[in-house]
Amino acid sequence: MSRIGIIVAFPGELKPLARGWEKRGSVFHGRIGKCEAVAFAGGIGARAAAHACEVVLGQGNVGALVSIGWAGSLSCGLEPPQAVAVREVIDAANGEIFATANGDGQRLITLDRIADAQQKRQLAQQYQAVLVDMEAAAVARIARAHNLPFYCFKGVSDGPSDNLPDFNRFTGKNGEWRMAAFLFYIGRNPTYWGPVRRLAINSRRAAQELALFVDGFFAASR
Repeated sequence: MSRIGIIVAFPGELKPLARGWEKRGSVFHGRIGKCEAVAFAGGIGARAAAHACEVVLGQGNVGALVSIGWAGSLSCGLEPPQAVAVREVIDAANGEIFATANGDGQRLITLDRIADAQQKRQLAQQYQAVLVDMEAAAVARIARAHNLPFYCFKGVSDGPSDNLPDFNRFTGKNGEWRMAAFLFYIGRNPTYWGPVRRLAINSRRAAQELALFVDGFFAASR
């Protein structure tokens, strides 16, 4: 492949991996292992991920698309801040299945909203998946449309029974994260102070683990 195009939702998912990269506007350019890379943080959800793919593909000469970022665990066997490869992505909206070019790994379900603990249990039973996110299926669909290899790597940010607030109310129409509204809500609900603090710590660690995992994968690939 000429270079890989990396799609993330949040800048924090990309920060450890793209340390030292050149930033041109809002797009990062650098290297991962043996590969040149271009990366963009497009926001939360399928619509934002599709737009991010357009941005990355617009840089030209992209030989593969890669979905990287945080995911919720549906299994007690996967705990934060573990980083894993994904072998198969299922779109919960229509049941469409996308195999990755990774070769092996876990099964992930892409949902149109952030899953709470009850939904995580239902997803695990229905799809026999161990991870859930909101973007991977959209990236996989665009990779298929452009006849490009699709890779997926995720860092576990939260466990299957973590008691977290409803994050969906803080996600805008275009996938933007409404941080001010989120912080105001958390400030008024002390019950979430501990869980959100743990989530922030786990997310930072998961991004670091993910950077090491992805760099090692592409360093070993030909």
